[in-house]
Amino acid sequence: MKNCFKDGAITPEFIATSIAHHQVKTNIGAHQIFLGQVRNDLIDGKEVVAIDYSAHEEMANKAFHSIREATFDKFDLTCMHIYHSKGVVRKGEICLFVFVSSAHRKMVQQAIEYVVEAIKKDVPVFGKELFEDNSHVWKENK
Repeated sequence: MKNCFKDGAITPEFIATSIAHHQVKTNIGAHQIFLGQVRNDLIDGKEVVAIDYSAHEEMANKAFHSIREATFDKFDLTCMHIYHSKGVVRKGEICLFVFVSSAHRKMVQQAIEYVVEAIKKDVPVFGKELFEDNSHVWKENK
């Protein structure tokens, strides 16, 4: 089973490299990418400066694996990658990277929505929103 966690933010270089590796797969006609980014939300008058992500990694990776398998059963995909940050990710940085590929665009458009909603619903990843004054609040998954 694949470890879907990356320490810290998911970098633009990592994303670009992942895309570049797929250029040799000429049976792919479409890719769809979802990037989750940390917002600078305002909560009770305090600005979020980062989110500290944690998870029971074994359980979370099993959930990611189940979502992956269910997605391949439901959609005709060529490949799929899921990466989620753990640790501190600052506002403006990427915390979730989902990349699906197929021969046709409609398939990847439908699949990406399915995957992201399943992750939000079923994967035990927890975010602690951090404020400038060093206080925090546990993030609600919306």
